[in-house]
Amino acid sequence: MRKALKLWIGCVIVLLGGAVAACAQKAPAQPMYEAKDLDPVLLRALEKWPAGKIDTVKNPGVWSYEEGVLLDGVAAEWRQTGDGRLFAYIKAAVDSSVDKDGVIHMANGAAFPVAGHSMDDIEMGRSLIVLYRVTQDARYYKAAKFLHDQMQQQPKNASGGYWHKQIYPNQMWLDGAYMSEPFLATYARTFHQPEEIAGAAEQLLLMDSHMSDRNGLLHHGWDESKQMDWANKKTGLSPEIWARAMGWYAMALVDVLERMPATDPQRLAIESVTRRTLQAVMRFQDSASGLWWQVMDKGGQKGNYLEASASCMFVYAIAKGIRLGMLPFSASDNVTRGWAGIQKQFVKPDGTLSGTVKVAGLGGNPYRSGTYDYYVGEAVGDNDSKGVGAYLLAHSEIIQRERAGDLLRRSRNKTVLIDAWFNSQKRKSADGQEELFHYKFSDDANSGYSFWGAMFRQYGLRTEPLDHAPTAADLKDVAVYIIVSPDIPALNPKTNYMDAESAAVIEAWVKAGGVLVMMENDSEHADQTHLDILSDRFGIHYNPVTRNRELNDSYANTMVKIPAGAGGIFRQAHNATMKETCTITVSKPARVVLTDNGDATDQGDVLMAISQVGKGMVFANVDPWIYNEYTDGRKNPLGEDNFAGGQELTRWIVTEAGLR
Repeated sequence: MRKALKLWIGCVIVLLGGAVAACAQKAPAQPMYEAKDLDPVLLRALEKWPAGKIDTVKNPGVWSYEEGVLLDGVAAEWRQTGDGRLFAYIKAAVDSSVDKDGVIHMANGAAFPVAGHSMDDIEMGRSLIVLYRVTQDARYYKAAKFLHDQMQQQPKNASGGYWHKQIYPNQMWLDGAYMSEPFLATYARTFHQPEEIAGAAEQLLLMDSHMSDRNGLLHHGWDESKQMDWANKKTGLSPEIWARAMGWYAMALVDVLERMPATDPQRLAIESVTRRTLQAVMRFQDSASGLWWQVMDKGGQKGNYLEASASCMFVYAIAKGIRLGMLPFSASDNVTRGWAGIQKQFVKPDGTLSGTVKVAGLGGNPYRSGTYDYYVGEAVGDNDSKGVGAYLLAHSEIIQRERAGDLLRRSRNKTVLIDAWFNSQKRKSADGQEELFHYKFSDDANSGYSFWGAMFRQYGLRTEPLDHAPTAADLKDVAVYIIVSPDIPALNPKTNYMDAESAAVIEAWVKAGGVLVMMENDSEHADQTHLDILSDRFGIHYNPVTRNRELNDSYANTMVKIPAGAGGIFRQAHNATMKETCTITVSKPARVVLTDNGDATDQGDVLMAISQVGKGMVFANVDPWIYNEYTDGRKNPLGEDNFAGGQELTRWIVTEAGLR
């Protein structure tokens, strides 16, 4: 695997300032991005398609599903690299189509084609939600809500399935699964509408019920009315199984599943369909190349060929399916062979991704028959954004897979709990609902821990909040419990302080083998006094002081140097931003990991400590540290590497949890 991105900033800085035109007019004196450690396919896309202006489509840089799929891939890469310039790329692309009032504009400023009811026009809504969740800017919510409301008006066939477009009445296409269902599921989770997730799941289940072939794969289209010339007069199905259509469906399954709560009534059904579908996909993987054929079940027939976009989609879906616990670890071989085949057959040294079929559909004018000859006769091209986006999605899973290594086997399906009781601050979302925020895995804004949550999930762990005082039953099957910056009245009038009863429950759980992580804060932003009821039991005492203040808008005083080897936790040295912290006093059985002198002695202020108690382990820090503001790469005032340091800490925590 190529290492995480280290991009050189050029025009992207200009894009953040909104001067897109000026950036486009002035050729840079050197490449916008350095090639070192950068995947060549991503490098080429960023260089050749600034702000998502894809030069292989008819209308570059306008609202479209082609651009949306590309941005999905860029967003996935951002989350796995912590390079905020990728977020800037997404924002610049979306902002070229969404005005300050949250109105979406199409090519040449045209109004959104409401009457067309095209599911293709919904796909890029996923990027709107990315931007809203990070920036909390209401205009992105307005645009996303517009798309959500548009889907509420989407025509349906008699069975309740969405028409693919107004011009395709009664027809469900597998393409539509990816165009709308992940967006709807993400909208539902973001704005607390669980019934909407059930609706997205129902569409996927309808496709499985009506579009499946006996071989376990699904046909591209289904006309319930059986009126279309391409439709089988008994089943309504299109004749063949097109690989990219199956790819859209496979990706939609794992993406919707990822957003479904464990308690969702449809979850078990979606899990079953996901397993069955991905197992069928693996059966049709070409044994020689590791890739997949354009017409999936007719490999080797005259005219058929191995296709790039579908192969990338399947690698993504299978790798993610393994990580989510839907597939056995033996499926890792399918991922390995698929990714190797993609690199060998489709990726050129200059970052060109070849071998993507440009388009395929059913009916229309000119008429598309959906026959074998039709699919193998469609044009194939290089650097198609549908292929590039799918490639980047696959690459994001490969990054996680290689980071996790064998730890995935020991940690998959274990649970990490983040406290939402001792820190239970709430804010109002753009739709007026109260939601937990501030050091929560579900919070993508500066205040949140969404990046840290993703670090845990790459090991197959489940991340959940605990919104009440912990009980033995709550912690029984939990691997890691994290408490961060307990509330004070100035920040939350409804404080829930640590008490002896909760401390006793947590201590017993640690002694039985749990891993407790405490990330404190300074005395002006968090409660040390009551948390010490817990931490003192492990020889860790938080002192109610404040140090590492930001002085005169300078971050120099907030930098903490973590040397290589610190505490046996960090293999490499890191520069960490820890702004406004408390300190720790250590007594047995705890030991020092790091002081402000950059060592593990008791000379100087203690910043990190660990304590082994019974079968369990406790890690303590004086700052929340890995929150998004200084971890997601959008704000690195002194070039700190919180993302890399956070990855090392997370690996150590997961390792400790796996040993116990």
